[in-house]
Amino acid sequence: MDIYAIVTEKIVSLLEQGIVPWRRPWTSTGLPRNLVSKKPYRGINHFLLSASKYVSPFWLTFRQANELGGSVRRGEQSTIIVFWKVDERPDQEATDAANEEGTRRRFLLRYYRVFNVEQCDLPQTVLDKLPKIETHEHDPIDEAERIVAEMPQRPELQTGGSKAFYSSLSDRVTMPPRELFTTAEEYYATLLHEMTHSTGHPKRLARETITEAAPFGSATYSKEELCAEMGSAFLCAEAGISPVVIENQAAYLAGWLGKLRDDRKLLIHAAAQAQHAADYILNRKPCGQ
Repeated sequence: MDIYAIVTEKIVSLLEQGIVPWRRPWTSTGLPRNLVSKKPYRGINHFLLSASKYVSPFWLTFRQANELGGSVRRGEQSTIIVFWKVDERPDQEATDAANEEGTRRRFLLRYYRVFNVEQCDLPQTVLDKLPKIETHEHDPIDEAERIVAEMPQRPELQTGGSKAFYSSLSDRVTMPPRELFTTAEEYYATLLHEMTHSTGHPKRLARETITEAAPFGSATYSKEELCAEMGSAFLCAEAGISPVVIENQAAYLAGWLGKLRDDRKLLIHAAAQAQHAADYILNRKPCGQ
């Protein structure tokens, strides 16, 4: 099974319906998470689960439902989510060179299937213990400002001009004056997009899509731009900011549809890098799936 192709086709299908998964609000019900472990789903799994029709943010496997004394209703369709499996095999070259046992690590993309709790019949005792859906009790704009202010090794911030951009040469984010944006949410969504770009600098995450020269429209450029789009989405969700309206939505959708059809690995790799970027900005150790 080509997991990359399956995930890409799912996202392409949503884009064809005019739904941009990384611009879809999920803050009203909380980030999707596993019911048993309580850990949030990460990377591309965020978008695969947030794009579902279900209100509840809680998901579980068929086996987990059974272990809780419940079951998945007959006829319910599962949702695929992905994870990386580490495969360690003896590395003969390393063994010969060092005259000691060596291993070669490979990361293999694997998947499993989950169901939303709304697709299951679970004991009332389990339902009574469902964690409360998280709500944002802070001001989203204040929270966005805090996220930016507390970013480790934050790049220089400069205000001026009419375009927002990040320069890796000067390690500087340039933003137009705030009053040029229609809303404060639009300003901070754009700023978080550029801050995500900045995490690729060699002194931070050294992401190759930033450290290598990439002409506009190239595969490398597209991967970095999607990373920044998704990183901004993760951070906006953290702050409680609703997605901003996309100007010229038709052109935006057509552009990404073309890129994704040309590169089936783009989505998963960009989402993983975006998650790392968001973790870095939040100074947070990864915890989730």
